[in-house]
This record gives sequence, C-alpha cells and structure tokens, in this order.
Amino acid sequence: MPLLLFLLFVGVPIAEIAVFIEAGAAIGVMPTLAIVIATAFAGTWLLRAQGLATFAKAQAAMNEGQVPVEQMVHGLFLAVAGILLLTPGFITDTAGLLLFVPSIRLALGKKILRALMARGQVHVYGAGPGRRPGGEGPARDPFSGDPFGGQPSRGGPIIEGEVIEEEGGEERPGKDKPNGKPNPHSPWRP
Repeated sequence: MPLLLFLLFVGVPIAEIAVFIEAGAAIGVMPTLAIVIATAFAGTWLLRAQGLATFAKAQAAMNEGQVPVEQMVHGLFLAVAGILLLTPGFITDTAGLLLFVPSIRLALGKKILRALMARGQVHVYGAGPGRRPGGEGPARDPFSGDPFGGQPSRGGPIIEGEVIEEEGGEERPGKDKPNGKPNPHSPWRP
C-alpha cells in the first residue's frame, strides 16, 4: 500500500510533467494547453450526461425494490473519471476517458470486488420491501406495536373522547409563566 501511494502521489505527477514536456516540444505549448482545457470541459460534459443516466437507472431500480449496486459502482467510477479528467495531464485524462466506457467500469468493478472478497473485507447488508435491514426474513410492519422492539400489538380497546379546553383558566405560578425570580439552584442562572 505505501508503494501504491508513493506511485500515485509522486510517480504520476512526474510522469505527467514528462508527457507535458514531450507534448509541448512536439506540438507546441498553446496546443498542449488547449488539449488539457478541452479534456476538462469534455470530462465535465460526459460526467453530467452519464451521471444523470446512471442516477435515472438507480432510481428505477429502487422503485422496483432492488438495491442499485451496479449503478452505485458505475456512479463511483464516473466520479473518479470526472476527477481524473479535471486533473491536468494526459495520463490522468486517458485513465478518466477509459472509465467512461461502461464495459471497462464493469470489469474493473468486478475485479475490485473479487479482490475485496478474497481479503474478506466485504460486508453486504440489504433492505427492501418485505426484508429487514441487515437481516433475514420478512420485515415487521413499522407502524404496528412498540416502536422500540418487541412483538407487534394485536390491537387494544379504542377509547373515543373529546377534548374540552377551558377558557380563562387561572394561572398556575411557576407552571404557566416564569415569576421573574431566578431559581437559585439552576445551573443556567447568570
């Protein structure tokens, strides 16, 4: 892991600088800068278009009672692709553009998932219609019984009544309005 971080934060910028120098020598400084700026704009546009499509697919999956795992993976890779395209450089731009290809995102996601499962670091908790979050079996109706657990109530007697408010009732000192004197035992006194 430390080697990977070193390559990511030191190796990639050094490689980007080398590619900038070579590209600037081959096509000139202004065309090189124009390409970098154009890829940033293209990345923003692609991210918006594909991000909205992925969001719509995720919303449709949730409406059907499914957990949109595949759409979440695509969304994560699209966010990484957008960051890579906004980072100046030809290497990061190439990696970002490759992540906009759905088949590459899917293959990369499967590879990462297999690696995580081999290490035993994947925990999947699901919930949906008819399922308890993180558990097996049917879900209990959340609107019946004790909200803090226990068995659902089977119903009880219903007592009908009417509330009658008194008008012009007498004030109760210390209950309705403060009497103006601070409580000497209160921690909030000045």
